[in-house]
Amino acid sequence: MTITAESVWVKCLSFIQDNVTSQAYKTWFEPIKAIKLTDNALSIQVPSKFFYEWLEEHYVNLLKVSLTKELGEKAKLVYIIKMENGTTSKQPYTEKIPSSHRGNISEQEVETPIKHKSPELKNPFIIPGIRNVKIDSQLNPNYSFENFLEGDSNRLARNAGIAVSNKPGGTSFNPLLIFGGVGLGKTHLAHAIGVEVKEKFPEKTVLYISAEKFTQQYIESVKKNNRNDFIHFYQIIDVLIVDDIQLLSGKAGTQDVFFHIFNHLHQNGKQVILTSDKAPVDMQDIEQRLLSRFKWGLSAELQQPDFETRISIIKNKLYRDGVDMPEDIIEYLANNVKTNIRELEGAIISLIAHSSFNKKDITIDLAKKIVENYVKNTKKEISIDYIQKVVSDYFQMDVETLQSKTRKRHIVQARQLAMFFAKKLTKASLASIGSQIGKRDHATVLHACKTVNNLSSTDKQFKKFVEDLNKKLTN
Repeated sequence: MTITAESVWVKCLSFIQDNVTSQAYKTWFEPIKAIKLTDNALSIQVPSKFFYEWLEEHYVNLLKVSLTKELGEKAKLVYIIKMENGTTSKQPYTEKIPSSHRGNISEQEVETPIKHKSPELKNPFIIPGIRNVKIDSQLNPNYSFENFLEGDSNRLARNAGIAVSNKPGGTSFNPLLIFGGVGLGKTHLAHAIGVEVKEKFPEKTVLYISAEKFTQQYIESVKKNNRNDFIHFYQIIDVLIVDDIQLLSGKAGTQDVFFHIFNHLHQNGKQVILTSDKAPVDMQDIEQRLLSRFKWGLSAELQQPDFETRISIIKNKLYRDGVDMPEDIIEYLANNVKTNIRELEGAIISLIAHSSFNKKDITIDLAKKIVENYVKNTKKEISIDYIQKVVSDYFQMDVETLQSKTRKRHIVQARQLAMFFAKKLTKASLASIGSQIGKRDHATVLHACKTVNNLSSTDKQFKKFVEDLNKKLTN
């Protein structure tokens, strides 16, 4: 029987499969292709330098045993590193290991005598904030289920989170999308799931990251021509937690790479947890194929806490801080700070601080004073819809007219002002603002902001429009 590269590698894989976990086998050995067999040297193709170095660092002995078993003591292994979407070099570079060469070529042969024990290799793809192959989960241990109090407003999300932490990747809640307004506990709950998973399954790799940081890392990987390494890095995560996923709005490249990472994780039984300030149906400028995947698992909403839950939150906070407070003051706070948990905890901290610094007892009068100032000074979240309504009312037109295609000067200016304030007062991307204000593109929004700034400094009447609207929107 003729010995081929494929037949040797199939036998090696059979041995390897018996000696690694099914997950490790799928991630690190299934993607490898046997290319050629020359004498005692087997050439295998791997998708990136990161992939090759991971194999050398973690599986060099296993590869040595499996290949020696098939080809004898003189066996050699040649890696062909072929980057995704890379162009093939006509004369692949070949070198002996160890080596400090880190050339950015798309195909590279690295000849390694199997008898040689590879030196400790570092991850060549260093993501900001994640320095080693041993990944820091980026979790905050203070965010736990213990201090995430259950109530009618969060029962579904909290219980789903507990189910996921007991069996990550093994429930129908994959992905788990937690959505709701500002300060309702989305980030807290996401961290709590991750913290619980790390406690119960210390061998699992858990990573928390904001969508904003994920985007920055992706852009950096494109600049450095190691997009493939970026993808492979995220494909080794067991539990991936992405905060504020709505911030991928309008970022086509980042959405595309996240789509591929999501698919790989989901297909391999890894857990994905997402948070958003919007339900999937309300997300603007997110690709349909990505939105459909967000709906595969469970979308659980966090709502404003009811009175009983607010009472529990206050008592829990006071207990953790070692502070006694009369029942009537607790009820007063619960009755008057209703918007979200963050504001409620902020009011409690302010009340305790005033009492401590001024050496005064916590009284109902002090509570009233603090709540009055705190609630009045807390900025409310402003939406693009609200901005369009205020601007339309100010110029005595309806929102449909504001969004229309007409080029009448006063309507165009009203539309530009709406775009200007949407950029100034919300976290929405330019593309998202344009899409919501008359289906314009990001360039139109950019032009509108420049126009408003220019007219404000040259036109007194227009400057008054800006000042009036700013008062209406921020007061």
